[in-house]
Formats: sequence, structure tokens, C-alpha cells
Amino acid sequence: MTLSDTPDPDCPMVAFVNLISGKWAIPILYRLIVIGEPVRFSALQRAVAPITQKELTRQLRMFEERGLIRREVYAEVPPRVEYEITALGRTLQPTLDTLAGWMRQHATQLREGGAAIKQTNALPGGR
Repeated sequence: MTLSDTPDPDCPMVAFVNLISGKWAIPILYRLIVIGEPVRFSALQRAVAPITQKELTRQLRMFEERGLIRREVYAEVPPRVEYEITALGRTLQPTLDTLAGWMRQHATQLREGGAAIKQTNALPGGR
């Protein structure tokens, strides 16, 4: 295996990161998976707060285009829109469960590691 300065576009990890790019992507998808039923926009926004309406809309549109979620618009006044994870989106659950478990298992180490780096940088000369 050789390293290069440019990411391999065929690399599955690069493709996965591009699929779920954005600070709010995983929380949105995971919340829809956990809820497991159609949810209105406002309820989803509260569930992943403090996301902005603009960012939630952007992420939901991207997920819909990729087939990860389904959007249903009801002809009512006021208009009602619901979002639901698709079967394809649901296949992400084991992967996201694994990531969540890893974070729970290593959260303390990650916090301590960050504190150690800050302490090192605070020393004269950055050491």
C-alpha cells in the first residue's frame, strides 16, 4: 500500500465520509433510525437541536436525493411534511451503533488526550 497526496475516489471510506459529510449528518440519520416512524420537520429539528432550519433542510434534501430518507408532503393547511428513514438508510444502523459504542468506550481517553495536548501547548516553547 502506498500513500499519496490525493484521496482515492474509489476508496469506500472516502465515499462514506462524502455520503455523511457535515456536522449534523450522523445525528440526523441516527435520530431517524431510532425514531423508526415518520416524523415532522419541527420534531426532528428539536430532536437534533441546536441545528438551524437551513442546515436541517440542506441535509434532509441531500439524504433524500441519495435514497436514505423519504419525504412525504401532505396537502393540508398548514402544509405537513414528514420524514422517514428508508430501508437503505436503516442499513446504516449497525455502523452507527458501532461508532456510538466506540465513542462511549473511549470518551474519557479522548478527553484526557485533548487535555494533555492543551497542557503541552501551554508550556514554554510548546513542549
